[in-house]
Amino acid sequence: MERWGITIPLPGVPLGQHKRIVEELPDLGYTDIWSSEKAGTDAFTPLVLASQWTDRLRLGTAVAPVHTRGPALLAMHAAALAGLAPERFVLGIGASSQVIVQNWNAAEFAKPFQRVRDTLRFLRPALAGEKVDEAYKTFAVSNFRLEQPADPPPPIHLAALRPEMLRLAAEEADGAITNWFASYDLPQIRKEAGPALELAGRIFVCPTEDEVLARRLGRRLIAGYLTVPVYAAFHEWLGRGELLKPMQDAWAAGDRRRALELIPDVVVDDLIVHGSPGFCRDRIQACADNGLTTPIIALVPAGGDPLDHVRSLGSGS
Repeated sequence: MERWGITIPLPGVPLGQHKRIVEELPDLGYTDIWSSEKAGTDAFTPLVLASQWTDRLRLGTAVAPVHTRGPALLAMHAAALAGLAPERFVLGIGASSQVIVQNWNAAEFAKPFQRVRDTLRFLRPALAGEKVDEAYKTFAVSNFRLEQPADPPPPIHLAALRPEMLRLAAEEADGAITNWFASYDLPQIRKEAGPALELAGRIFVCPTEDEVLARRLGRRLIAGYLTVPVYAAFHEWLGRGELLKPMQDAWAAGDRRRALELIPDVVVDDLIVHGSPGFCRDRIQACADNGLTTPIIALVPAGGDPLDHVRSLGSGS
């Protein structure tokens, strides 16, 4: 079955008002709900609510950062949600970024690859209900066992942008989660992930035919993300480094307005899906055709009722 996901909470809609939206999603062609964790809700609370509003959708975190929770607490969060939605929950974990981990959460953003790998290797036995007493490279856990492990344990996906993490996902995880890509980038990403791994990806979608508005909103998002070192390195690997360097240099110099102006239209149009609902659906489908297993729409608000946009972007529309 082809998957078609949406990110919740929707922008501008209070979390408590999502019940009607979530209940309607399966009939619109959506198969998945994925949360995020940045500066809005945490990754787990929206999915806890959604698990009680429908039993027809898969639920996933995209992603829960590995530095901002202790390993045991992360396992407890995952087990609780997996118990609420048996065989419908996917635990997505990732390194996140220095901004979120260090600047906002006062934790050290150290050895991100190793921390993700260690967390994955801890979670496998922990979520299976085994006692874990192990010294990993980036942390140690002494005599921990979940009191209420989920049966079966949830699959684990890794946030992965570049070859090393994509290969780790292919070798040890159940899937990979990526974002900030163009449809034509996906064969390069898929090559590292291998042909069989589930590859989920968040796609920023601005369903408006007002090109000027869509590009203005897109530039703000791109500047906020692609000046962060992990995303800058990702796009360097994808071959977009020279196009983004003027923007990144202006941003680093503190000239935010100039940085926005220096983002080429072609970059915005590649990374932000915008246009009529039908055109947006075709662009999303192009990602699936190029190797993305699970498209995850992230709605970029451009006016109007967000629920109307969700309806218009459903795969059954």
